[in-house]
Amino acid sequence: MIRVENLEKSFHNKKILKGISCSFKKGETSLIIGQTGAGKTVFLKCLLGLHDYDNGKIIFDNIELNKIDDYDKMNLKSNIGTVFQGSALFDSMTIEENVMFPLKMFQDMKMEEMKTRVNEVLKRVELENSNNKMPSEASGGMQKRVAIARAIVNQPKYLFCDEPNSGLDPKTAIVIDNLIKDITEEYKITTVINSHDMNSVMEIGQKIVFLKNGVTEWQGDKNEIFRTENKAVTEFVYSSNLYKKIRKMYLKK
Repeated sequence: MIRVENLEKSFHNKKILKGISCSFKKGETSLIIGQTGAGKTVFLKCLLGLHDYDNGKIIFDNIELNKIDDYDKMNLKSNIGTVFQGSALFDSMTIEENVMFPLKMFQDMKMEEMKTRVNEVLKRVELENSNNKMPSEASGGMQKRVAIARAIVNQPKYLFCDEPNSGLDPKTAIVIDNLIKDITEEYKITTVINSHDMNSVMEIGQKIVFLKNGVTEWQGDKNEIFRTENKAVTEFVYSSNLYKKIRKMYLKK
């Protein structure tokens, strides 16, 4: 579980995060949504420890992020998997080498053990026998699955995904959504996804945090978001072509 309490962050005297409070449960897919400029990316980078924050708390289970030393921060990082927007694979490495990279960084394993673990996660994302391919030989959907395999190879407690469906066609995006959700539930990971995709909200939004102007404007699940009368939320999701139809469907239940 991750708890965030009254998180604040400023850049050059401009406050970006103005007091965000929320929590993300183990074994659940949680989505951070909101308009451009709402603070989603800064919030995610604070959770990842890439930005220091000014006030508030970020607590990973019982570990408060800004109260641990560098050694404990490294241990925490070894329990975090990240899927970056655009996959961020190393072009000069094979798929196997890309997936193996976190093992070399954080684990003390023999090469044979690392290869076994890599094969396990490649099988889990349905990329068996793709070890020797280069990222340039893989489609966008395959690259995302490689990125997911790399993110879970260390068996993390926490998984962060930044726009995992960016650049994918709708059908492939649904496959990636469901893969992330299945892995989250299967391995009991605390998963946080930064997204603008309302299809993802509808597919896997077990917990949704809507940010506006650096604050937590609304929280709920994928059923509640179509029933809420919160004007900021309805204005945001109304841009989805499917929103009107799905809202009517949920209101009839």
